[in-house]
Amino acid sequence: MAKEIERKFRVRNESFKAFSTGVLYRQGYLSRDIERTVRIRVSGENAFITIKGMTNGFERLEFEYPILLEDANQMLEAICIKPLIEKLRYKVMCNGHLWEVDEFIGDNEGLIVAEVELESNDEEVVIPDWIGEEVTGDPRYYNSNMVTNPFKNWSDIQTVR
Repeated sequence: MAKEIERKFRVRNESFKAFSTGVLYRQGYLSRDIERTVRIRVSGENAFITIKGMTNGFERLEFEYPILLEDANQMLEAICIKPLIEKLRYKVMCNGHLWEVDEFIGDNEGLIVAEVELESNDEEVVIPDWIGEEVTGDPRYYNSNMVTNPFKNWSDIQTVR
């Protein structure tokens, strides 16, 4: 059984960019209900279909499989829920953990979020100085929810400067 355990944070500043180069990710959803999401993702020349279960605390079931790039692009354009989620992803190794930092573009421009995957719910993480408030469990920050409620519509959140 595949299990994803991760914590998610807002990013305080863009100093993380000194350690990585962003790669464009495009993703869309075939299903985005509360019990499951089914996502198509293209990053560079790689494409995947991902099925995720309901989030429970820091964890949820996750199954990911490579698919043909041509098929993924066709699904993104023809059958995924619009708008698509587009972002630059930076991978930053810091204090023994790999941080994935997403700088959103399009309707979610101005939002930068970092995630760190863990081996267990109680694993200790040293938080880098460019990390801000924790947003794990806040459904606004689920990529699948940003399709219908993009960052540009949030009135109570500031962008990173």
